[in-house]
Amino acid sequence: MTREVDIYKTIQGDTWDNISFKVYGEDKFSKSLIRSNPRYMNIAIFSGGIELICPDIPNTKNLTVPPWRQP
Repeated sequence: MTREVDIYKTIQGDTWDNISFKVYGEDKFSKSLIRSNPRYMNIAIFSGGIELICPDIPNTKNLTVPPWRQP
């Protein structure tokens, strides 16, 4: 069974933290994006049209807190 891979296509001016926020809703997953795309690890500001692999990120929310109390 093959797994579908999520791909993000950059736009001019994207940065790792900006892409993380667009894809995951938080900028703290930048390192996961970089690890999945080592070919581009030295790029700080992207040009447009680069396809990046977006790894699955496990749900890190605290499940013991009711949804209405979660940040």
